[in-house]
Amino acid sequence: MPRIKFTSALKRFFPDLRDIEVEGSKLSELIHNINLSFPGISNYIVEENGNLREHVNIYLDGKMIQDRDQLSDKVDDKNEVVIFQAISGG
Repeated sequence: MPRIKFTSALKRFFPDLRDIEVEGSKLSELIHNINLSFPGISNYIVEENGNLREHVNIYLDGKMIQDRDQLSDKVDDKNEVVIFQAISGG
């Protein structure tokens, strides 16, 4: 299963959030399955229409994902996925 890591910005809203492994062959499936373990987190990651939120970035093996709209990037058991919530301010 792909390994999912989260930055501390998301852990602020979900104190029990931890790196996990979930099943899925594309990013949209991973996010759905992450939400099963941490209910509500998908609302912080994706818009109501399924697009990745503007303030969120996802990296797949160190490279930014290609499809921010449908999250169709393919993943496999060897991948590491890192989910970042951008922090703004000065």
